[in-house]
Amino acid sequence: MNLSMILALVLIAAAVVRIILGKRKEKTETTVDGTTVTFKQPRKPMNAKLIVLAVVVVLLLALIGSSVYQLREDQYAVITTFGVPRVVNTSGLKFKIPLIQKKSIVSKNVQGFPIGYRMDTGASVEDESVMISVDFNFVNVDFYVEYRIIDPVKYLYNSQDPVGILKMLCQSYIRDTIGLYNVDDVITTGKSEIQGAIKEKIVNRLLQEDLGLELVNIAMQDAEPPTREVQQAFKAVETSKQEAETAINNANKYANEELPAAEANADEILRQAEAYKAARIAEANGQASRFRELYAEYSRYPEIIRQRLFYETIAEIFPGMKVIIVGEDGSELTTVLPLDDFTGSDSAAPAYPGVPVYPGYGTSTEGGNGNG
Repeated sequence: MNLSMILALVLIAAAVVRIILGKRKEKTETTVDGTTVTFKQPRKPMNAKLIVLAVVVVLLLALIGSSVYQLREDQYAVITTFGVPRVVNTSGLKFKIPLIQKKSIVSKNVQGFPIGYRMDTGASVEDESVMISVDFNFVNVDFYVEYRIIDPVKYLYNSQDPVGILKMLCQSYIRDTIGLYNVDDVITTGKSEIQGAIKEKIVNRLLQEDLGLELVNIAMQDAEPPTREVQQAFKAVETSKQEAETAINNANKYANEELPAAEANADEILRQAEAYKAARIAEANGQASRFRELYAEYSRYPEIIRQRLFYETIAEIFPGMKVIIVGEDGSELTTVLPLDDFTGSDSAAPAYPGVPVYPGYGTSTEGGNGNG
């Protein structure tokens, strides 16, 4: 409560006291010989002590009322004593010296304002919303700015209109940033990047200006072309991009489902190939070992081994057939294939004494017959 309000209360109190104490009858009517005579009674003198007392009481009430105030949790109080500010940030009932200390209440809450439209009606403000992109297209962009007071003393005394300065900074950096992007990015995929770039610029500038304000967030509400035809075209483009992203996501999902099975199948093929490779190598090593043994015997008995190999080859070519080899005169029996038909033995017997039979070379299982 300032001095002018206190003086007004004093004058009102004095007028009330004057009306109460100075009350008198305005007129008195008396009839004399049929004639009505009106007499004015004199005003009673006012009691000066009562007037002074009433004025003092009003002054005391005014001073007490101006020295007590209630501070909420979401408020700062800035108390100025002879031009020196002091911040009170605890809630509760507070006191200050009347007429000497001045009180200013500042909110701690997050506050905001729109850019490009009116908050109450939602109507577009073209002077704020219409901008030009880097590819020289017009675009209509709306923003909502949220801020918080972090230093109430700087907020009150460093500038005359800190919120107005913040709004001008936001408009400036919004236009500057939108002018660096093409219209497709502004309307479709570049909103998050644009918001981040604008916020970073404003935060750095607020640190320089030292307004006592902190930028909480700046959000792009709407971004659209200024005409209906262009809006429809951009919506069609946006729909196509979303469909393309959906197709890509489905393809990735299919790949993620099929790749593990394909990898498992490839691993199985590799294991089978390794097993086949090992078997073929082992078989080749076994055949090489048998050939070396056969060659060693061939070195000792070349004629016998040669004939044996010949007979075994004939047995392989003519499986299941009986071959009888006779002498030159046609009567002498030299060799009979297979030998087990004559010996009655299931196992192959050596065709020649002292010459061993080697597996793969001395016997044949094709056609169900053994060789010797």
